[in-house]
Amino acid sequence: MTRFKKPTRGTPPVIDPYIPGNGNFGYRVSRYELDLEYKVNINRLAGSASITAVTLASLKTFSLDLSDALAVSKVSVNGHRPANFSRARGKLNVTLSSPLAAGAALSITVRYSGNPKPIRSLWGDVGFEELTSGALVAGQPNGAASWFPCDDHPSSKASYRIAIATENPYYAVANGKLESRRTRAAMTTWTYEQPEPTSTYLVTLQIGPYEQQRLANKPVPMNAVLPQRLRQNFEHDFGRQPQMMKLFAKLFGPYPLSNGYTVVVTDDDLEIPLEAQGISIFGANHCDGSRSAERLIAHELAHQWFGNSVTARRWRDIWLHEGFACYAEWLWSEDSGGRTADEHARHYHQRLRNSPQNLLLSDPGPRDMFDDRVYKRGALTLHALRGTIGDQNFFKLLKDWTTRHRHATAVTDDFTGLAANYADESLRPLWQAWLYSTGVPDL
Repeated sequence: MTRFKKPTRGTPPVIDPYIPGNGNFGYRVSRYELDLEYKVNINRLAGSASITAVTLASLKTFSLDLSDALAVSKVSVNGHRPANFSRARGKLNVTLSSPLAAGAALSITVRYSGNPKPIRSLWGDVGFEELTSGALVAGQPNGAASWFPCDDHPSSKASYRIAIATENPYYAVANGKLESRRTRAAMTTWTYEQPEPTSTYLVTLQIGPYEQQRLANKPVPMNAVLPQRLRQNFEHDFGRQPQMMKLFAKLFGPYPLSNGYTVVVTDDDLEIPLEAQGISIFGANHCDGSRSAERLIAHELAHQWFGNSVTARRWRDIWLHEGFACYAEWLWSEDSGGRTADEHARHYHQRLRNSPQNLLLSDPGPRDMFDDRVYKRGALTLHALRGTIGDQNFFKLLKDWTTRHRHATAVTDDFTGLAANYADESLRPLWQAWLYSTGVPDL
């Protein structure tokens, strides 16, 4: 099955109309190895990216996504200089001296440097962002190219090794297991290995005046990385994460990553928290001692199953991320003594009834893909399904879903097709009402 529609004559090929400038043709990446240095005070990033891929067709030219803020000094392909490389509109375009056959190995090395900055998008600034003291990467949905050359589309998953050198006072976090931490003079190099296939937008870099704190060893190793001044608030606000992990593993299946889970709290306030593979990032404002962000803490943890391990192949299916993570909030609320999932469902059902009913959950459009109605209507769709097939079948279905598509990508039809195996009656009326119509149906 191809991952794109054949373009009509005169129009550039598009992998995903929600992010039409992203993603590339002709090859499939299996691994990225990043060797980088970042100097905080001058916001300077420099280093190299080594990319392992395979050609999907005979290839004479190819492109990578890379921000125009970063200058490329050298490119090599399979150990040789290409005939040419050039930059245009967020792309690094490479022309080979001679074509490669389909199925050929592709080993690409790119040396680059510059002052990284966020990519301006329909959803605001995304990607690499300076903090008061440090930096963060918020890659969703198309910000990965702000700091490394890549095939920036959720359907393109790969493993990663990330080595980042930065000044000694700073703690650096990236995805996966910390393999080594080596200090030389004024710089420390942190090397992380992320073996599970990961979408580019879920790869992150977090640098700040942080300390590490171990939270739990069971059921999953859990760590926090945060400023010392927030430690006391953190212990209260985030203290129930191990219980969340236990509940979600019971309901959704085993935690999908081998290297545990890390929460980063920045020294700055953040408008919203964000997920990365094996990592969630919160602002100091989410750690104020009031435990008011617990709903968000549950939401970001649930994304490790729904969004990070099982990833939507195209952004129109983002309800498979946000609807599921929102429903996980309601499940945690019920388990921890708060409102039941049914009470949440009835509350938000009424709110949706009072909101504009012009959003199609199965294809909300790029402007509305992060609209709160996608989150709430997605969760209500799951609640309606649960009421139709019963608790036992519903949670069997969720475990089957996370197992079947573990570290892979899926679309809405995959979920509705799988759900049919757990129903005694046709689910088509339910899907038509919740996924493929704009009106809010009865609950």
